[in-house]
Amino acid sequence: MNIPVIAIDGPSASGKGTVAQRVAQALGFHFLDSGALYRLTALAALRAQVALDDEPAVATLAANLPAEFEGDRIRLSGDDVTAAIRSEEVGVGASKVAALPAVRAALLDRQRAYCRLPGLVADGRDMGSVVFPEAAVKVFLTASAEARAARRHKQLIEKGMPANMLPLLQDVVREMRERDARDAARSVAPLKQCADAGLVDTTELGIDEAVAAVMDLVRRQLPKRSFSEG
Repeated sequence: MNIPVIAIDGPSASGKGTVAQRVAQALGFHFLDSGALYRLTALAALRAQVALDDEPAVATLAANLPAEFEGDRIRLSGDDVTAAIRSEEVGVGASKVAALPAVRAALLDRQRAYCRLPGLVADGRDMGSVVFPEAAVKVFLTASAEARAARRHKQLIEKGMPANMLPLLQDVVREMRERDARDAARSVAPLKQCADAGLVDTTELGIDEAVAAVMDLVRRQLPKRSFSEG
């Protein structure tokens, strides 16, 4: 069955998650936050005291992940972990487990199962290159490391992180670049812009402007009959 897929890839804090969710809502499509699956895997490993570089053990956790998605809420073994998987520790852990080939293989079919009518908007780092290589529309969303670090820093402040625990902005920039390098250098499904993906740089864009830029790509590449904007 020819189900339209819009694959949105990009580095951490580029805005792809928020943009992808907004695009899915506008089109009436399903939404896949692939990063949440890797964050859940990392959280499950941390809770089970499994070393993040123990590939067989982490892959087993990924293959049997007791996760549930209920609207905006995410549960792991029945516990609401919506906020927990967004912590910096889990984010770093997710980047590490995502570099393990067996973990990526364990989650591949699970990600593809989200492809259902009327269509899917999927965000991640290898949606267009590996998970949905035949996607009707591919987008690579990016921004400068400085802009992405400033957004992450602002998020931490808005979440109420105490000032004495708040990392320095320059440290966030450094960590952002280190994660970019790790994601781009991994041997399996590295972060990269597909040759057939449209580039959207959000460095100087607000969320509404970024959504509009992606929707423009969708309108130009996806037949009108494939969606009905709501």
